[in-house]
Amino acid sequence: MTDDEEEALFRNALLGLPGSEEKFTEEKILAALKTYDGIDASKLKQHLFYFLQQIVELAEECGLKMAIHPDDPPYPVLGLPRIVGTEQDAEDLLNAAPSPANGLFFCNGSFGARADNDLVKKLKRFGDNVHFLHLRNTKRDEKGNFYVADHLAGDTDMYSVIKEIVAIMKRRNVSIPMRPDHGHQMMDDLNKKAYPGYSTIGRLRGLAELRGLELGVFRSSFAS
Repeated sequence: MTDDEEEALFRNALLGLPGSEEKFTEEKILAALKTYDGIDASKLKQHLFYFLQQIVELAEECGLKMAIHPDDPPYPVLGLPRIVGTEQDAEDLLNAAPSPANGLFFCNGSFGARADNDLVKKLKRFGDNVHFLHLRNTKRDEKGNFYVADHLAGDTDMYSVIKEIVAIMKRRNVSIPMRPDHGHQMMDDLNKKAYPGYSTIGRLRGLAELRGLELGVFRSSFAS
């Protein structure tokens, strides 16, 4: 990378949450990391499970469907423990607070960044606990690095994933909320200021592709 490219990458890494104009600073990042001193993956899991156990009964009474987003990426970064990235993590989470209110935010991109995650298998196993979907795609290299790919062209077999999702929705008689999430810049979005990965036209293209695939799967599998 050139110095300018390295600086751009560094500044992108300090951006705040999507939709927010607030940016992190180097000092804020280091201070936040300091609060995790002495907290490993096991302890962080204990904290999460305790939190869920305190609120899950009320959430169920209110008819709420909580959905936890997997770690993104699903492996340690800057020394931070990761606790929602594998099939075992999902099982531990659901067993810690068994309830219809406790569920998963199934993000293809996050789970799919790990080669050992079988996404269709996870959907078959945890389909009744999936309350929200991020149907985006990633492409990995041999070192485990990954980048955002076209929605239908990454390492995830999106046809098989959507086929299983359609079967789950048919069985449960629900429509699981979905978003295409990350999209590439294209057309006049190239000249607009947008949060990286959240270009309007690129996401609309992804949504159209996914909805078309969903309709095709549904018609071929269930329509009479």
